[in-house]
Amino acid sequence: MKFFSTTQIKQLDQYTIEHEPIASIDLMERAADALYWEFVGQFPYLQTICVLAGPGNNGGDALAMARMLLQLGYPVSSYLLHTGALSVDCETNRKRLLERYPTALTELGNEFIAPSINEDSILIDGLFGSGLSRPLTGSYAQAVEWMNSSGCKVVAIDIPSGLHGEENTIEDSSIIVRADYTLSIQFPKLSFLLPENAKYVGNWRTVAIELHPKAIEMTESNLFYLEQNDILSLLKERNKFSHKGTFGHAFIAAGSLDMAGAAVLSARAALRSGAGLVTVHSAAANRIIVQSVVPEAIFQSDKVDNFITEIETLETYNAVAIGPGIGKNAETVEMLHHFLKNYNKPCILDADALNIISQNKELLPLIPKNSIITPHPKEFERLFGKCNSGYDRMIKASEYARELQIIIILKGANTLIATPNGKLYFNSTGNSGMATAGSGDVLTGMLAGLMAQAYAPVDAAKVGVYLHGLAGDLALKNQSTESLIAGDIIENIGKAYNSTSIH
Repeated sequence: MKFFSTTQIKQLDQYTIEHEPIASIDLMERAADALYWEFVGQFPYLQTICVLAGPGNNGGDALAMARMLLQLGYPVSSYLLHTGALSVDCETNRKRLLERYPTALTELGNEFIAPSINEDSILIDGLFGSGLSRPLTGSYAQAVEWMNSSGCKVVAIDIPSGLHGEENTIEDSSIIVRADYTLSIQFPKLSFLLPENAKYVGNWRTVAIELHPKAIEMTESNLFYLEQNDILSLLKERNKFSHKGTFGHAFIAAGSLDMAGAAVLSARAALRSGAGLVTVHSAAANRIIVQSVVPEAIFQSDKVDNFITEIETLETYNAVAIGPGIGKNAETVEMLHHFLKNYNKPCILDADALNIISQNKELLPLIPKNSIITPHPKEFERLFGKCNSGYDRMIKASEYARELQIIIILKGANTLIATPNGKLYFNSTGNSGMATAGSGDVLTGMLAGLMAQAYAPVDAAKVGVYLHGLAGDLALKNQSTESLIAGDIIENIGKAYNSTSIH
């Protein structure tokens, strides 16, 4: 799914108003109706509702929502905070609410007076939307601080008040609403996908309001949120006359002494992802372990017992992955030097391969074009320098992906894929249980398995990241976030494929 900056969303709103055509107040009513139904599906009638509305269109949405909830019988009290003029549509919804329910609205000015609420009240935050460009002050800041200290569940309309849609540099977190739920209108905001904002956004979901499809199609964006339909269109169907050679041969260099598990996990993941053949090159000491646990893989022994020192010609393989558990022994470092100087096809570099490169920065420009690297945040910073925020890390990932013409998979919640053409893909699958040893080795194996099957590197990155996260989500049906291990992800790769509905 393509999504947009807050400035672009305003333009989409305006295009819809002009070309549907629809009056802006009617578009607001449509948005409020969608928000209302989403809210009703989440919360029972018995809980009291306290709506806090601001002077702009976000406040107009909140007041319209309050009116609809009152019509259904919810006990609602509404508070309109403003120190001057209201937007035209907010004023219209103020009048509509007062006409139907004259005692349901209290207006507050320069001083915030805390409403009387119950401990199980639901607070609806409609103070400010994504157009806010400066920190909140005065009575608005007081209202936010009151909401955050109330102990009640908070539902934010479109975006938590005080949070910006993209970069956030506000140091005083007390003046940003800490929502439990955020109902984002039509699209997610970029800030929802960055780790520093999780404490404000809570659980979020989008609420469709039927913005003009032509405007969405025509408006360029480099931001994408990977969902099932995006992946379904990329998956390859298998011909019944296929054989193992049809699905390629993946080569994985993984595992030094005591790190045989990295070789096992990546090899199993490559096989489960559909590679026809998988060869594992590992330290000689790992032969018995790998061949016992993954008999389906071909084991290629290094000449040295404890680490990897050389890899033979790779031209016959359809995909090459290097890094899981290989260590940083001097001879292993020399092996990677030699590989990067002589190999010119896209490959996958992970874990210790990235750690070696971070200590030998002259190797960065030698990474073959369209290769995939898969750093976690600390590995990323060792490669590219310290980052002050998730937003800063995203910008750096995009810059280096374009400069080096590689694909950077920045692992974490909403894993980011930065591509050579500047497009940024955020993943929708995965959970905190996947923050476990070996999870990255599994992803590396999956990527190798996909590239062996002739998936283009960018497509392999998108499909691999999505299915990896989905397999982790499916694993939670039999595990908890605490108990989930990397092997559980592998065991659910098949279910992840089946869940995409291609089969």
